[in-house]
Amino acid sequence: MTTTTPDPTAVTTATTAATTPATATATAGDPAAAPAAPTPEAERLRRWRLVLGGGGADGTGCALSGRDAAMDGALASLYGRETGRGKGADGGRRSAGLGASAPGVARWLGDIRTYFPSSVVQVMQRDAIDRLGLSALLLEPEMLEAVEADVHLVGTLLSLNKVMPETTKETARAVVRKVVEQLEKKLAQRTRATLTGALDRSARISRPRHRDIDWDRTIRANLKNYLPEYRTVVPERLIGYGRAAQSVKKDVVLCIDQSGSMAASVVYASVFGAVLASMRTLDTRLVVFDTSVVDLTDQLDDPVDVLFGTQLGGGTDINRALAYCQARITRPADTVVVLISDLYEGGIRDEMLKRVAAMKASGVQFVTLLALSDEGAPAYDREHAAALAALGAPAFACTPDLFPDVMAAAIEKRPLPIPDMAEQR
Repeated sequence: MTTTTPDPTAVTTATTAATTPATATATAGDPAAAPAAPTPEAERLRRWRLVLGGGGADGTGCALSGRDAAMDGALASLYGRETGRGKGADGGRRSAGLGASAPGVARWLGDIRTYFPSSVVQVMQRDAIDRLGLSALLLEPEMLEAVEADVHLVGTLLSLNKVMPETTKETARAVVRKVVEQLEKKLAQRTRATLTGALDRSARISRPRHRDIDWDRTIRANLKNYLPEYRTVVPERLIGYGRAAQSVKKDVVLCIDQSGSMAASVVYASVFGAVLASMRTLDTRLVVFDTSVVDLTDQLDDPVDVLFGTQLGGGTDINRALAYCQARITRPADTVVVLISDLYEGGIRDEMLKRVAAMKASGVQFVTLLALSDEGAPAYDREHAAALAALGAPAFACTPDLFPDVMAAAIEKRPLPIPDMAEQR
């Protein structure tokens, strides 16, 4: 008897989805017509049947019908294998493939949105693009209208930007704009609040009003004036927060690697760039690079324009990009440079490290992010990461939720909140 090792992605997707059909059936139709709840043993077999995909090797002996059979068919179209699966419960041979026709894919996209929650739909769409080569079909407007939009889909669309027909570009921009607006709504308010506080605190004054006293720093500065008999500190010198005026207080340079592996980071960085550019107390510059360098600062008012100005793919020349950024720094002590890259350098390594060292020596706060996404620990060049850490510029992956705190720490020139890379794995 032939056995097949289930695809890990298929197992995860099917297991997640297997909890939804019974609930959907109970809520969508007449409660009186709903079937009796299955026994625990029958439910366990049903779930294993959905995970294993049927065939002679699954060992469950469980036959699917109705909604379960339709859901199983949607999974089989993506994750089934023609060899090693044997006959399904209905006697038919199952095989992976959605066919080459756009109508067939459109129907499948509609099916998975019916049977699975949005988070699972996004995973299945991503797998369909990777496993079955459906990128070309995303060049058709009707396909874009049918898909569930997320950050990863935006990355795919950006990689297809240069070959996208004019008839599709407006639909693609609408899809990208929808995702960007969702991200801005989620990220903008907290980012502005966090950085506004950091900018206020970065302007220290020696004669603050009572409400502006930084008590932590004031106590530390006056510990020598501690009076044991009164168990108190005499604050001879007060340290307070300045209130940031509306003039520019800090310069921020976002230097983004646009190689193909950085797609999600490019999307998030563009959104954050637009948010930072909207703050009048920050002067924000956004630079993207592969083997060439493109300054997209003049497009920061619209992150969709920024994204369509990128060219995902190609090589990487970090040294050239940092040279461009370094030449535009006019106030090093008030500048934060954020390099977002997996550090696979195709340029001159030693020159790259010298530029980072020179910028730090001049007073620039230099931050290296291996990724700006929710995807966990990325692949990266560990030798270059170690070299940067030795220069006092540790490299780490950063989630979008953590990014405002990282920027606030850089603005205030305090230690960065570096996450544990082992936990991210």
